[in-house]
Amino acid sequence: MKVLIVNGSPNENGSTRRALDEIASTLKENGIESEIFWIGKNPISGCLSCRACKNLGKCVIDDVVNEFTEKAKKADGFVFGSPVYYAGANGALISFMDRAFYSSKLSGSDTFAFKPAAAVACARRAGTTPTLDQITKFFSISAMPVITSTYWNEVHGNSPAEVEQDEEGLKTMRNLAKNMAWFLSLKELGEKNGIE
Repeated sequence: MKVLIVNGSPNENGSTRRALDEIASTLKENGIESEIFWIGKNPISGCLSCRACKNLGKCVIDDVVNEFTEKAKKADGFVFGSPVYYAGANGALISFMDRAFYSSKLSGSDTFAFKPAAAVACARRAGTTPTLDQITKFFSISAMPVITSTYWNEVHGNSPAEVEQDEEGLKTMRNLAKNMAWFLSLKELGEKNGIE
Protein backbone atom coordinates (compact mmCIF):
# COMPACT_ATOMS: atom_id res chain seq x y z
CA MET A 1 0.00 0.00 0.00
CA LYS A 2 1.31 3.42 -0.94
CA VAL A 3 0.15 6.97 -0.22
CA LEU A 4 1.11 9.75 -2.60
CA ILE A 5 1.60 12.95 -0.60
CA VAL A 6 1.45 16.19 -2.58
CA ASN A 7 3.42 19.18 -1.36
CA GLY A 8 1.52 22.11 -2.86
CA SER A 9 3.89 24.75 -1.51
CA PRO A 10 6.37 26.61 -3.72
CA ASN A 11 8.84 26.09 -0.86
CA GLU A 12 9.99 22.49 -1.11
CA ASN A 13 11.22 22.35 2.50
CA GLY A 14 8.96 24.87 4.22
CA SER A 15 6.22 24.64 6.83
CA THR A 16 3.88 22.52 4.69
CA ARG A 17 6.66 20.00 4.08
CA ARG A 18 7.27 19.74 7.83
CA ALA A 19 3.64 18.69 8.35
CA LEU A 20 3.79 16.22 5.45
CA ASP A 21 7.03 14.70 6.76
CA GLU A 22 5.22 13.96 10.04
CA ILE A 23 2.54 12.12 8.09
CA ALA A 24 5.07 10.17 6.01
CA SER A 25 7.01 9.12 9.10
CA THR A 26 3.88 7.90 10.89
CA LEU A 27 2.65 6.06 7.80
CA LYS A 28 6.00 4.24 7.68
CA GLU A 29 5.67 3.29 11.35
CA ASN A 30 2.28 1.80 10.45
CA GLY A 31 3.57 -0.25 7.52
CA ILE A 32 2.43 2.09 4.73
CA GLU A 33 4.84 3.31 2.07
CA SER A 34 4.62 6.94 0.95
CA GLU A 35 6.18 9.37 -1.48
CA ILE A 36 6.19 13.15 -1.23
CA PHE A 37 5.52 14.73 -4.62
CA TRP A 38 6.45 18.42 -4.83
CA ILE A 39 4.58 20.44 -7.45
CA GLY A 40 7.60 22.74 -7.80
CA LYS A 41 8.10 26.45 -8.37
CA ASN A 42 7.28 26.64 -12.08
CA PRO A 43 3.97 28.26 -13.05
CA ILE A 44 1.12 25.75 -13.43
CA SER A 45 -1.56 26.67 -15.94
CA GLY A 46 -5.17 26.23 -15.06
CA CYS A 47 -7.44 23.98 -17.11
CA LEU A 48 -7.99 25.29 -20.65
CA SER A 49 -11.32 23.44 -21.00
CA CYS A 50 -10.10 22.14 -24.37
CA ARG A 51 -11.22 18.58 -23.52
CA ALA A 52 -8.21 17.14 -25.40
CA CYS A 53 -7.61 14.88 -22.38
CA LYS A 54 -10.67 12.86 -23.44
CA ASN A 55 -8.76 11.55 -26.48
CA LEU A 56 -5.18 11.89 -25.23
CA GLY A 57 -5.78 10.12 -21.91
CA LYS A 58 -3.83 12.92 -20.19
CA CYS A 59 -3.76 16.71 -20.05
CA VAL A 60 -2.72 18.44 -23.27
CA ILE A 61 -0.33 20.62 -21.22
CA ASP A 62 2.53 18.19 -20.66
CA ASP A 63 4.02 19.24 -17.33
CA VAL A 64 4.16 18.19 -13.68
CA VAL A 65 0.42 17.40 -13.71
CA ASN A 66 0.86 14.51 -16.16
CA GLU A 67 3.88 13.27 -14.19
CA PHE A 68 1.69 13.19 -11.08
CA THR A 69 -1.33 11.50 -12.69
CA GLU A 70 0.87 8.64 -13.92
CA LYS A 71 2.07 8.08 -10.35
CA ALA A 72 -1.47 8.53 -9.03
CA LYS A 73 -2.75 5.56 -11.02
CA LYS A 74 -0.62 3.25 -8.84
CA ALA A 75 -1.25 5.02 -5.53
CA ASP A 76 -3.65 3.63 -2.93
CA GLY A 77 -4.31 6.91 -1.13
CA PHE A 78 -3.50 10.61 -1.22
CA VAL A 79 -2.67 13.58 0.98
CA PHE A 80 -2.72 17.08 -0.53
CA GLY A 81 -0.97 19.77 1.51
CA SER A 82 -1.09 23.52 0.96
CA PRO A 83 0.03 26.70 2.62
CA VAL A 84 -2.78 29.20 3.24
CA TYR A 85 -2.86 32.16 0.84
CA TYR A 86 -5.57 34.73 1.61
CA ALA A 87 -7.74 32.19 3.44
CA GLY A 88 -7.47 29.66 0.61
CA ALA A 89 -5.11 27.15 -0.92
CA ASN A 90 -2.09 28.04 -3.02
CA GLY A 91 -3.33 28.92 -6.53
CA ALA A 92 -0.73 26.68 -8.19
CA LEU A 93 -2.02 23.68 -6.22
CA ILE A 94 -5.62 24.38 -7.21
CA SER A 95 -4.66 24.68 -10.90
CA PHE A 96 -2.69 21.44 -10.49
CA MET A 97 -5.67 19.66 -8.91
CA ASP A 98 -8.17 21.07 -11.42
CA ARG A 99 -6.20 19.59 -14.29
CA ALA A 100 -5.23 16.33 -12.57
CA PHE A 101 -8.77 15.49 -11.49
CA TYR A 102 -10.50 16.74 -14.65
CA SER A 103 -8.15 15.04 -17.12
CA SER A 104 -8.38 11.78 -15.17
CA LYS A 105 -12.17 11.88 -15.08
CA LEU A 106 -12.66 12.93 -18.69
CA SER A 107 -10.24 10.31 -20.01
CA GLY A 108 -12.29 7.59 -18.26
CA SER A 109 -9.57 6.71 -15.77
CA ASP A 110 -10.41 5.52 -12.27
CA THR A 111 -7.29 7.25 -10.96
CA PHE A 112 -8.96 8.71 -7.86
CA ALA A 113 -12.30 6.93 -7.33
CA PHE A 114 -12.60 4.98 -4.07
CA LYS A 115 -9.07 5.86 -2.96
CA PRO A 116 -8.90 7.64 0.42
CA ALA A 117 -7.62 11.19 0.56
CA ALA A 118 -6.86 13.89 3.09
CA ALA A 119 -6.27 17.63 2.90
CA VAL A 120 -3.66 19.40 5.04
CA ALA A 121 -3.36 23.16 5.53
CA CYS A 122 -0.49 25.15 6.98
CA ALA A 123 -0.97 28.73 8.12
CA ARG A 124 0.76 31.38 10.14
CA ARG A 125 -2.53 32.01 11.93
CA ALA A 126 -5.90 31.77 10.14
CA GLY A 127 -7.53 30.53 6.96
CA THR A 128 -6.95 26.82 7.40
CA THR A 129 -10.55 25.62 7.47
CA PRO A 130 -11.56 27.30 4.17
CA THR A 131 -8.38 25.84 2.64
CA LEU A 132 -9.27 22.36 3.87
CA ASP A 133 -12.80 22.78 2.53
CA GLN A 134 -11.51 23.93 -0.87
CA ILE A 135 -9.19 20.94 -1.29
CA THR A 136 -11.67 18.40 0.12
CA LYS A 137 -14.27 19.31 -2.53
CA PHE A 138 -12.06 17.55 -5.10
CA PHE A 139 -12.41 14.32 -3.09
CA SER A 140 -16.15 14.52 -2.50
CA ILE A 141 -16.93 14.93 -6.20
CA SER A 142 -14.60 12.03 -7.09
CA ALA A 143 -16.05 9.25 -4.88
CA MET A 144 -13.03 9.35 -2.55
CA PRO A 145 -13.36 8.52 1.15
CA VAL A 146 -12.14 11.51 3.17
CA ILE A 147 -9.65 10.79 5.96
CA THR A 148 -9.83 12.98 9.02
CA SER A 149 -7.94 13.28 12.28
CA THR A 150 -8.77 14.27 15.84
CA TYR A 151 -8.81 17.97 14.96
CA TRP A 152 -8.79 19.95 11.71
CA ASN A 153 -5.91 18.72 9.50
CA GLU A 154 -3.78 21.82 10.08
CA VAL A 155 -0.51 23.04 11.47
CA HIS A 156 0.52 26.57 12.35
CA GLY A 157 3.87 28.21 11.79
CA ASN A 158 5.62 30.60 9.44
CA SER A 159 8.66 28.31 9.25
CA PRO A 160 9.44 24.63 9.81
CA ALA A 161 10.89 25.58 13.21
CA GLU A 162 7.61 27.24 14.21
CA VAL A 163 5.61 24.22 13.02
CA GLU A 164 7.88 22.10 15.21
CA GLN A 165 6.52 24.06 18.19
CA ASP A 166 2.90 23.31 17.23
CA GLU A 167 2.59 20.14 19.29
CA GLU A 168 -1.16 19.83 18.73
CA GLY A 169 -0.77 20.28 14.98
CA LEU A 170 1.94 17.62 14.71
CA LYS A 171 -0.14 15.25 16.85
CA THR A 172 -3.04 15.88 14.45
CA MET A 173 -0.77 14.93 11.53
CA ARG A 174 0.24 11.69 13.28
CA ASN A 175 -3.39 10.81 14.01
CA LEU A 176 -4.30 11.58 10.41
CA ALA A 177 -1.60 9.17 9.21
CA LYS A 178 -2.77 6.48 11.63
CA ASN A 179 -6.34 6.88 10.38
CA MET A 180 -5.15 6.64 6.77
CA ALA A 181 -3.16 3.48 7.57
CA TRP A 182 -6.17 1.98 9.38
CA PHE A 183 -8.51 2.74 6.48
CA LEU A 184 -6.09 1.33 3.89
CA SER A 185 -5.69 -1.84 5.96
CA LEU A 186 -9.46 -2.30 6.11
CA LYS A 187 -9.79 -1.67 2.38
CA GLU A 188 -7.07 -4.20 1.60
CA LEU A 189 -8.68 -6.78 3.90
CA GLY A 190 -12.05 -6.19 2.26
CA GLU A 191 -10.62 -6.64 -1.23
CA LYS A 192 -8.92 -9.87 -0.17
CA ASN A 193 -12.31 -11.11 0.99
CA GLY A 194 -14.11 -10.26 -2.23
CA ILE A 195 -15.65 -6.94 -1.17
CA GLU A 196 -15.32 -4.53 -4.06
